[in-house]
Amino acid sequence: MATTTTRRRREALWFYLFVSPWVIGFLVFLFGPMIASVYYSMTDWDSFTAPAWVGLQNYVTLLTDDPRFWRTLWHTFYYAAVSVPLGLVLGLWLANLLNKQVRARKLLRTLIYLPTLVPLVATAMIFRQVLAPNGPLNDSLGLFGVSGPAWLLDGDWAIPALVVMSAWSAGAATVLLLAAMKGIPRELYEAAEVDGAGAVRQFWSITLPHLTPIIFFNLIMGMIGAFQVFAQVYILVPKGKLRAAYDGAETMVPYLFDEAFGNYHMGYASAISWLLFLVVLVFTLIAFRTARRWVFYETEVK
Repeated sequence: MATTTTRRRREALWFYLFVSPWVIGFLVFLFGPMIASVYYSMTDWDSFTAPAWVGLQNYVTLLTDDPRFWRTLWHTFYYAAVSVPLGLVLGLWLANLLNKQVRARKLLRTLIYLPTLVPLVATAMIFRQVLAPNGPLNDSLGLFGVSGPAWLLDGDWAIPALVVMSAWSAGAATVLLLAAMKGIPRELYEAAEVDGAGAVRQFWSITLPHLTPIIFFNLIMGMIGAFQVFAQVYILVPKGKLRAAYDGAETMVPYLFDEAFGNYHMGYASAISWLLFLVVLVFTLIAFRTARRWVFYETEVK
């Protein structure tokens, strides 16, 4: 008994030893700054002088007397509402195509996933050229007699331009969906064929229900990423003389960044970050709440 107890204590000691770097990193670099940001969100602080306590004034100003906040929040909603469903549909369509017996299937899978490995800054620089007024995208539209917009130079088209760029990284969702398709038992399709079900019916009745857990995962991750979009806006959309275009595409995180490191309103920026956190939390909870109605788990008994 003594030997067993000693072994368990030794194993517990090694466990805490190996997990301690993560725990320390979490407390110092994540949890600690989060708690500090709650305090700073209730202060007037420029990061150089001592913070002055203002209570909930930052939140009141944001919600009642800051039109820029509501404008950037709308732009964020707009971007998320279009880019996330588009990424899900595009990933599902590509995965379904790649799941068929076609030539150069492995090469096509590699090419579709490859864009996700390109650094975001490099991708943004590429799309700056693609979305230029005389760029390849507008030249392609011109072949069909369509006069393309100025995209990044026009505030009304800046968000659609960012949505076009977001579709470039649909390969990650495609790979996950394709892996899930490979795990669907072949016997289900054979039984459906015996019953006379066609390809479309098999997709809606067999394939899609088995993919709903992966679709749900992609939905949550895509939604969180869309609400935190930053680099694309900061790199692609011009400022300065073309400020109108930037205002037409400014989202929450660039607004937060501008307030914190442009205007040195650190307390105000902290309040923006917590309101953004609450928005993401609410939509995530709604997604989890409604998932019971449409997400199918094979081992779950309802």
